[in-house]
Amino acid sequence: MPADFANVCPMPKPPDTPMPSPPSVSPLSAAGDRHFDGLAEKFAESLYGGARGELRLALLDRLLPEMLALHGQPLLDVGGGLGQLAGWFAGRGHAVTLVEPSGEMLARARASLEGREIVFLQAPLQSLSDCAPGPWPLIACHAGLEWLADPRAALAALAAQLAPGGQLSLMVFNRDALRFSNVVKGNLEKALADRLEGKGLRRRLTPISPLTHAQVVEWSAELGLEVRAVAGVRIFNDYLRRPPESDADRETLLELEWRYCRFDPHWRLGRYLLYTLVRPDSSTPSAEEPAT
Repeated sequence: MPADFANVCPMPKPPDTPMPSPPSVSPLSAAGDRHFDGLAEKFAESLYGGARGELRLALLDRLLPEMLALHGQPLLDVGGGLGQLAGWFAGRGHAVTLVEPSGEMLARARASLEGREIVFLQAPLQSLSDCAPGPWPLIACHAGLEWLADPRAALAALAAQLAPGGQLSLMVFNRDALRFSNVVKGNLEKALADRLEGKGLRRRLTPISPLTHAQVVEWSAELGLEVRAVAGVRIFNDYLRRPPESDADRETLLELEWRYCRFDPHWRLGRYLLYTLVRPDSSTPSAEEPAT
């Protein structure tokens, strides 16, 4: 199994070291990918500081044990961001290696997960073969591919590190849901022209490479991966005219999302699509397909 790669990839400063002042913008990398130095605080507030982030995490808490065969195997968390997913797996007995290209995001993850036995690596996804070589029995890449210039190549890089019978928990930003959301907001011309991608040059958090279900299915087949399970995350919430105001309403919304997140056609309009992709092995059982 992969060991400590601290001597291979640079590590961030310890949590008690003051974090450097972030740059005013979050530029694209040389590869054209969107990293989040300079935007970690905005990222945390926008995606996890409110009801949307709470709902996303609550749904993952229920979905992951159903969609994955988990038995404490080592986990590679790619594009681990602020560390919520790494903390979830570490708390369930997995030896976690978190890889994140943004030094600012990684420092925040280390601070929030202080005391956990987690390996932290600062590196882009394209460096996995050098920094965190497999084969890994379990890889997670949640909300990462949509920020990369070439998501198909990124999926190939993840597949190359997956062990036979290994599972990849992949979550992507849903392009079809983004189009629907723009129509709901009245951005009709933008939706009709299919101008949905963000540019990655300002402080807005629209992904530069939102993906469709068809793309994930096609690329997975080309890479020899099987789609064992799929679900939609936040299939209703993002289209509400008013967010739920009371705890009771939020609980009702969670139950509604949970009831239909794997039922066709509702899962197809989730703001995120969550997949279990498996490199085939005769000993790996199949998961249930979405209900119809």
